Amino acid sequence: MSSAVVTGAVLVVGAALFLVGLAVQRFGARIIHIAMPPIVTGAVVMLIGFNLAPVTASTYWPQDQWTALLVMLFTGLAVVCLRGFWSRIAIFLGLVLGYGLSWVFDRVFGRIHSVDASGKLTDHWRLDLSGVSSADWIGLPDLHGPSFQWSAILVALPVVIALVAENAGHVKAVGEMTGDNLDGKLGTAISADGAASVLSTAVGGPPNTTYSENIGVMAATRVYSTAAYWAAAGFALLFGLCPKFGAVVAAVPGGVLGGITVILYGMIGLLGAQIWINAEVDLRNPLNLVPAAAGIIIGVGNVTLKITDTFELSGIALGTLVVITGYHALRAFAPAHLRTQHPLLDEGTSSYDEGNAAGEGPQRASS
Repeated sequence: MSSAVVTGAVLVVGAALFLVGLAVQRFGARIIHIAMPPIVTGAVVMLIGFNLAPVTASTYWPQDQWTALLVMLFTGLAVVCLRGFWSRIAIFLGLVLGYGLSWVFDRVFGRIHSVDASGKLTDHWRLDLSGVSSADWIGLPDLHGPSFQWSAILVALPVVIALVAENAGHVKAVGEMTGDNLDGKLGTAISADGAASVLSTAVGGPPNTTYSENIGVMAATRVYSTAAYWAAAGFALLFGLCPKFGAVVAAVPGGVLGGITVILYGMIGLLGAQIWINAEVDLRNPLNLVPAAAGIIIGVGNVTLKITDTFELSGIALGTLVVITGYHALRAFAPAHLRTQHPLLDEGTSSYDEGNAAGEGPQRASS
């Protein structure tokens, strides 16, 4: 399957996601809450975060375990102990420290014998800046048009379900961090996600979606200003036209990323637990426990379901589908006392929703 066919199928998925977002804006977030109550959104957020754990454990950390450990310890201390501006840039400080440590260790100890970014065991420099000097200062991306084939489109369309669930989980996670009711923004988030994917794939780019890493940065820095993220997006566009800057980013040592991501990915997963706590989800109820348990293990273990020779579901997508379909399928057959034990689950409410229902405005969710 050519890249043009893939981008064509993803463009259609983006368009479908955009239409779902418009429907949510028109009819309200309740249609999403009915399909994805807190037990579902919490599990989706959790499996998204913990699904990334193998990336840290098998790709980043083994490249330089001691640098990773030092960066993890420093970043954790910076997030907790620093105040004001310095606390807000704790992740960046950890990256800078890791860069410096890698350079010093290369000069003191020489090459390290470990796996490289490709997973091959070899002797290599921790910090390799060779690509920076050869990179151009200004460069434009390669563009190509999409091609549409029904077979590819029909295979890709079910991914919309997982994308809606992922968006709902991310919006709920941000709401838990800020203490604001962001349900009214859910349709906007979903439609913007779809529109961005359409725009990108129309010129041959990859699909766009909300990124768990960014939510982890928000949790670590406690910076929630939309102005800050507008500025970040603008700088990202400008730096994207500078291959030399891209080479600097690509040169970040794996051990440094290991120390940073072990914190970020864990924070994302634990935000899912916070959703359960604030919504008072009862995990003693098997109706809640079984689908969440199955979906999380599938997501964390990156379990794969091969449907055809050219299409398979795995990890986040498969885990999300199992949580959603499993919860509603089990609920259809569950005895009445399990379905009515906590009626708030059906309304997708949590503690900050209750304050808004009483006309009190957004409130910080209590734990």
